[in-house]
Amino acid sequence: MKQFQGRVVTPGEVTAEAVVTTAGFNTLASLQMALQFGDKEVKCGDQSNKELYGKPLLGKALCLPQTIGSTTGGLVLYCACAMEKNPACLLFANHIDSLAAAGAVLADVWVEGVSMPVVDSLGDEFLSYVKDGMKITVKEGGVVEVE
Repeated sequence: MKQFQGRVVTPGEVTAEAVVTTAGFNTLASLQMALQFGDKEVKCGDQSNKELYGKPLLGKALCLPQTIGSTTGGLVLYCACAMEKNPACLLFANHIDSLAAAGAVLADVWVEGVSMPVVDSLGDEFLSYVKDGMKITVKEGGVVEVE
C-alpha cells in the first residue's frame, strides 16, 4: 500500500476501484451517453481517450491529470451527481481546473445524498503508480491510499 497527500476540493471518504487515464478527461464527451441517452453503466464515451473509452465510470475512483474540453464541464459533473451517474471520486494528479471544481463544489452543496470526494495536487508519482483495478481509499484531509 502507498499513500499520497493531496488537497481536498470536496470532502468525503470512499473506497473504490481505480480507473486511470494519463490523458486529459473530457467531461462532456465522456459522460454524455450516460446523461442524455441512459447508459446505465456510465461507460466513457470519449473516443479520443483510448485509456478510458468504453470503460464503466460509475462508482469508480477516476484518477486523472486534469479535465479538458468544453466549458460545460462543471455542469456535466453536477448533473452526473444529481442523476447518480458519477464516479465515486475524482483524483487529480495536477491542480483541478475552475470548471471541474465548480461542478464538484456545486454538487457537494446542492445534491443531497450523493458524495463525490475530489482531491487534487496528488502529483505525477500518483498517476504513474496507480493502475486500473487497484483499490483506492480516500480519507479525511486529502490522504489517498492505493493498494
